[in-house]
Amino acid sequence: MSANQPSATPAVTRLTHYTKTEQDEILGTGDDPFGVAGAGLTWLPKEEHFGVRLDGRLVAHAGLLRLPIAIGDVETEVVGVGGVAVAPGVRGQGLARLVLAAALDHARTQGPRHALLFCRPPLVPLYQRLGWHPLDTDVVVEQPGSRLVTMPLRTMVTPLHGTAGWPSGRVRLHSLPM
Repeated sequence: MSANQPSATPAVTRLTHYTKTEQDEILGTGDDPFGVAGAGLTWLPKEEHFGVRLDGRLVAHAGLLRLPIAIGDVETEVVGVGGVAVAPGVRGQGLARLVLAAALDHARTQGPRHALLFCRPPLVPLYQRLGWHPLDTDVVVEQPGSRLVTMPLRTMVTPLHGTAGWPSGRVRLHSLPM
């Protein structure tokens, strides 16, 4: 097989833990690996983690967390997706699609009708190619000290069951963002 031919599709595994060490393995060390420190937000850790290893090295990750949310007057839950990362040297090989698909397959067993994520504007086209849809409304999230802030990043959603449409109305995440 030549170096230009793709090898077999790598397997996605459920990770038993995901710490700063694993994040550094994917993205390298740095103060702001996701480029969101300027937003000044406090984030929740994810509870479930999925990853891809190549040659023993963790090269992709996606994390999940069920969260309470209000959409208009309806109180419900979403599966928050966060910590999506692909190592710079292997980007463009479909690993984001692969790790997100596995995470969303698991999310479909959790009950909520939608998954939600926050991303920087340059990543919107990537997530749209992966089936996510930007919300046209602001999303309010909680921060320490009982502060409510409007999420400065782009909010995107995807249905977890069929074509479940996103309800209309104001959106408030009843927690820190993930």
